[in-house]
Amino acid sequence: MLMRIHQKRVASLACCLLLATSVPLAGALSGCSSATIQESTNQTKENSVDNTGKKVKVHYKGTLDDGSQFDSSYDRGEPLEFTVGAGQMIRGFDEAVKSMTLGEKKTVRLSPDEAYGERNAALIYTYDKSQVPNYDTLNIGDSVYLTGSGGSPVQAVVTAKDGDTVTLDANNKMAGQYLTFLIELVEIED
Repeated sequence: MLMRIHQKRVASLACCLLLATSVPLAGALSGCSSATIQESTNQTKENSVDNTGKKVKVHYKGTLDDGSQFDSSYDRGEPLEFTVGAGQMIRGFDEAVKSMTLGEKKTVRLSPDEAYGERNAALIYTYDKSQVPNYDTLNIGDSVYLTGSGGSPVQAVVTAKDGDTVTLDANNKMAGQYLTFLIELVEIED
């Protein structure tokens, strides 16, 4: 199936945690399990909190294994709001917040299966330049949007370009990586 390509440069990775549930790539997240909890404050073992279905606000900082930060709501000065268990977040993050109490901070390390999945070779596409609008203006590293099934946008990155073809990688930038999050639950709406 030929996908329409929309060129758009993306300057930041802000809010990379949010998932568009209509995007077919969400299937790459199947098989996710709960997060590995490294440390937690303000929570006892007897705690039986279940935030499923509740709208919450959290502050978080996300880092890679090399210590580099890829996102932070603290830096933006605004917490992230979502409904726990509604499929709006990567599963490991959602699962970590599910049992948190108000004011609690915890650090979780998510495997690729708990986050954006492993890299998938089936999400790398090569097109003939005649199929690509604005082929001449595309550069390696540019972000573009493909139109997926149902018309939903799917972000891809130009990874190669030769005289006659362009290769696009629609894997999430975080696919295949372990992610560590410091999460602070700052609000729970009932």
